Amino acid sequence: MKHVHRIAGFAAIAAVTLASPASADDLVKMTIGQRGNWDTAVPHLGEKAGIFEKHGIKLEMVYTRGSGETVQPVISGNVDLGIAVGTLGAIGYFAKGAPIRIVGAEATGAADYWYAKNPAIKSLKDPAQSKGKSIAFSTNGSSTDSMVKAFIKEWKLDVKPVATGGPPATLTSVMSDQVDIGWAAPPFGLKEIDEGKIHLVARGGDTKIIGGQTIRVIIANTDALKNRADVLKRYFKAYRETIDYMYSDNPKVIADYAEFAKITPALAKRVRDEFFPKSILQLTEIKGLDDMLKDSVELKYAPKVLSAAEVKELIQTDIAK
Repeated sequence: MKHVHRIAGFAAIAAVTLASPASADDLVKMTIGQRGNWDTAVPHLGEKAGIFEKHGIKLEMVYTRGSGETVQPVISGNVDLGIAVGTLGAIGYFAKGAPIRIVGAEATGAADYWYAKNPAIKSLKDPAQSKGKSIAFSTNGSSTDSMVKAFIKEWKLDVKPVATGGPPATLTSVMSDQVDIGWAAPPFGLKEIDEGKIHLVARGGDTKIIGGQTIRVIIANTDALKNRADVLKRYFKAYRETIDYMYSDNPKVIADYAEFAKITPALAKRVRDEFFPKSILQLTEIKGLDDMLKDSVELKYAPKVLSAAEVKELIQTDIAK
């Protein structure tokens, strides 16, 4: 089993997936957006606790900087699953004929936030404060991309969106004045906020467009879904069990997450308890779907609103129940 914690692009993903020594019968290969986030740590923590092994599943995990990098290996069939794919992006890829299906909710509601170093930018809700400024998102088609588009549309902002990759690279861009408004997800950036180096200007769920929606999903390659249904059912059984474990009183889960995210156990517990209620990780309901189908067209992810038959084909979350 091989873990790759950072990649530069698709070639690296392909090289890793082709090098797997594990049995194809029970190996699940996946790309995962944003290493270190609590919500994207489910496979890692479940593996550390032996939960996936108990269900006869081995994992090969490749971490990416966002949905743009997460989706392509799923489309090509080099991996089975893509974890934490922006929902609007997934709808758009499907609408354009990509061989993917949404098989689970990954994050409902948003713990992601936007921040600034410049004290003159206090809130994105006041368009005058950010006029002409640059604002970060991770990659094209990601959930942070859709949140920035929602900010612009709902608050009528005059800003320049810039793809900056993950939170570490984004913070560097903000601190070096390359980008005015950065993005992050807990635990990243909390230390800098506490130290007064940056300050919060918006949360991902502040808009009516995003608030309460399933902003990120789990996607599967259509061939994997068709030919490996039993394996994926066992995978999701272990995934659900891992979520329960993550919100238990077992101190091992906090210790393992702290080690994984390279933070203190106290901060790890704060991340879970203050920013990620268990409801964020509900797995089977794509909330706000009707609005997102419309938004996918208005925000230019999809060329048209999907029909009822197309939606039924796209959303196949029964496998995660």
